[in-house]
Amino acid sequence: MVRVDIDGLENEARPRKGPALFQVRFHGRGGQGVVTAAEMLSVAAFVEGRHAQAFPSFGSERAGAPVVAFCRISDTEIRTHSPIAAPDAVVVQDATLLHQVDLFAGLGADGYLLINTTHSLDELGLGELAEGMRRDRLAIVPATQLALEHLGRPVPNAVLLGGLAALSGVVSLDAVVGAIKERFTGPLADGNAAAAAAAYRIVAEQQEEVASLATPA
Repeated sequence: MVRVDIDGLENEARPRKGPALFQVRFHGRGGQGVVTAAEMLSVAAFVEGRHAQAFPSFGSERAGAPVVAFCRISDTEIRTHSPIAAPDAVVVQDATLLHQVDLFAGLGADGYLLINTTHSLDELGLGELAEGMRRDRLAIVPATQLALEHLGRPVPNAVLLGGLAALSGVVSLDAVVGAIKERFTGPLADGNAAAAAAAYRIVAEQQEEVASLATPA
């Protein structure tokens, strides 16, 4: 395993898990950088030498309207360009969409779910959903709060990529930071990178807690 240091955070670039083709669907609202999140994830995959594609679901682009974007990551050339109906991971950038849009369509019991929220899954009314999925593949992270702390702006997209790296291992935090610094410059790049690293820590701690509860005393 390769270890890198990002602003004091030891980041273990874990072996990739899951299928050779990994599909992510992002849900959010206009103005939250949903499409940019998918694009940065594809760049992170490129950084690690993989094939990737990112594209939005076209529709209303007005601020506040529901937006969907997709990212595919593969070890081989990607030939399909259709919307992702059966994602391996779903990233929810705005929890107010939870009971307005069918965010979890096609997400299997072994899928990954990352939600931008300060509330628990039970508080969000997702307790039943969580019971039918692997708990170590579900995570919540206060991405908007972290963005405000590190950027002074409530844009959670890059922050959530750090959380997704910790949750799924599909890309490393090092690759996410590389993608952020390719997209942004100066304080904006540094702030997004720091917020992504903070999200990585939070999700990694949640996974450790789940693992400890599953381990017999």
